[in-house]
Amino acid sequence: MTNGENPSDFSTNKLRDTLVDQARSVGLHDRADALAALPDMLPPLSTMPLIVDTDIGGDPDDAVAIAVAAGRPELALVITSDEHRGRRARLARHLLDLLGRPDVPVVAGKDLGNEKYWAADGLVPNEVPEQSDDLLAAVQQVLARTDSKVRWLGIGPMSNLARVVTEIPDATARLIVTQMGGGLNYRHNDRAEHNIRLDVAAAREVLRAGPRMWIVPSDVTFHPDNEIDSSSAEYELLAKSDGAGLLIRAHMDQWFASFHPGTMQHDAMALAQALGLSFLRFGRVNVGLDEIGRMTAGKHQVSLTRSVDYAAFRSWLLNRLDQVLSHNPSTT
Repeated sequence: MTNGENPSDFSTNKLRDTLVDQARSVGLHDRADALAALPDMLPPLSTMPLIVDTDIGGDPDDAVAIAVAAGRPELALVITSDEHRGRRARLARHLLDLLGRPDVPVVAGKDLGNEKYWAADGLVPNEVPEQSDDLLAAVQQVLARTDSKVRWLGIGPMSNLARVVTEIPDATARLIVTQMGGGLNYRHNDRAEHNIRLDVAAAREVLRAGPRMWIVPSDVTFHPDNEIDSSSAEYELLAKSDGAGLLIRAHMDQWFASFHPGTMQHDAMALAQALGLSFLRFGRVNVGLDEIGRMTAGKHQVSLTRSVDYAAFRSWLLNRLDQVLSHNPSTT
């Protein structure tokens, strides 16, 4: 295929959905429910452009995810969310340059006026310029360069995605979204999960628009086996590295000193789900958001990550970081 899609993946999902409808029409609701619970087949990513929407500069899990994504040739665009007067975009630009990816454009996305959780003071040289803030033009350029679907990995609030699906007519149909955030069993029952809480209206708009969507919730990403601290193998790898590894290590050190002695790898796990890796399991569910943005059962159908083989994930993450930092990127 020249457009990067595998139509059999999509036809299999459509056939499953047709069988669900037929089973319900004749009263076979138990069978319909069983079919509907089967996970979607993921389209292949190897030739599909990848856009990463990140709030890099706070928790360093964003920087780790971007480093791993930079090892993939299909990385086409990085957008920053919850901007800090352009600081996040400049940090992303500097990191990508150190990783040998000056070809990947960076765009400064929506600034939500949030000044909390910045852990990258003094890490970006003064000569790194301000980045463009023309979000729509950058996304349209990625869409225009391919006839295929385009993968959107959201690892921050959904402000930019909400604007894209609202203002670019074919974006909802063409984007395949993997979003880190939410949780049906979020550990704080008095508030919404962080990425949704920062812009609840945007999350509602994305769910209403209905792009094909995988959600990687905090229920699975916030786990002790998913945390990097100063004794972790990943940190030791960064400590032995220069360039990008040195930058990420310094970023982690600021985070450890100012906020928390570890960093949960929420965002690299979301990247792994976007790649369709086998150590994550997911199922189809209907979700919604309550009055303050907490995820509940609802009417919007998504694929939700249910479980993770954490040991396999951490092995994959360490291997990919090692390859990227040694400038030997992998395509898996």
